[in-house]
Amino acid sequence: MTAYLIRRVLYAIPILIGVNLLTFVLFFVVNSPDNMARVHLGVKHVTPEAMAKWKRERGYDKPLVWNAAAEGVGTLSQTIFFEKSLSLFAFDFGRADDGRDIGSDIRERMWPSLAIAVPVFLIGILIEITFAMVLAFLRGTYVDLWGVVLCVILLSISSLFYIIGGQYLIGKLLNLTPISGYDTGLAAAKFIILPVVVGVVSGIGASTRLYRTIFLEEINKDYIRTARAKGLSEVRVLFHHALKNAMIPILTGVVVIIPALFLGSLILESFFGIPGLGSYTIDGIRSQDFAIVRAMVFLGSALYIVGLMLTDLSYTVVDPRVRLS
Repeated sequence: MTAYLIRRVLYAIPILIGVNLLTFVLFFVVNSPDNMARVHLGVKHVTPEAMAKWKRERGYDKPLVWNAAAEGVGTLSQTIFFEKSLSLFAFDFGRADDGRDIGSDIRERMWPSLAIAVPVFLIGILIEITFAMVLAFLRGTYVDLWGVVLCVILLSISSLFYIIGGQYLIGKLLNLTPISGYDTGLAAAKFIILPVVVGVVSGIGASTRLYRTIFLEEINKDYIRTARAKGLSEVRVLFHHALKNAMIPILTGVVVIIPALFLGSLILESFFGIPGLGSYTIDGIRSQDFAIVRAMVFLGSALYIVGLMLTDLSYTVVDPRVRLS
């Protein structure tokens, strides 16, 4: 197990380096610091002096990868690549273009994102797996037929409809929860109920159909037929045998959700006014703050790799036949 973890960490390093290099090229070569300065200063204020001042204040006035004017290690360390890209590996995200500390913003905003994403993830996967198992258990019946129809309808509707419809029905007509906003401490509970409900409902259709397909594939395999031949009940066969083996492809799909637990939902947080990392990323894109966007891209990549490792480790929990060495 230890050797496996070390190998995965070593595999992750080249991936992160590749992501880092790609984002550096996109943000500093394709879109040069001069272009950034023009965007932020506006047409009326673009002068060589103003551009030079803007770049100097943000550290964009240095050479990209090689500083011939410096001596020793300074030729590499006194560059944009070293200060703005390599520092990300130490989770030093630097400062946004308006001077705010990005690391401090991330630590502050991750909690509202977790308050929304974790309940959506846990409640959603519990409902989706349960619903899918019921449909698989009642396969071929009218319950299965209309359940699939309902799933198709749910997955065919845009997530924006769920958000706007939920705000109008639950927030405005029924006046059960606030339409948007956020608060600290326990007072935040009333603000996260509606986003959680919307997040869970919007994901039921697609995930339930996928999980139902996985369960139906499992219950038609030979080991399930053998279990039935031994006289085991259909409920025991489904829950004790099929569920355990079906969890492997389910866990593989769940890995893509793990970064969202920390990075938040871009759409949900923006529409509900949640000050999480999702809305933070959207604000960075709107304001053309490339330092924020670059930091969130790197953080998302790192979390995705961590999710891959956690998924592989979870295989040994749901299926002891899987051994990592």
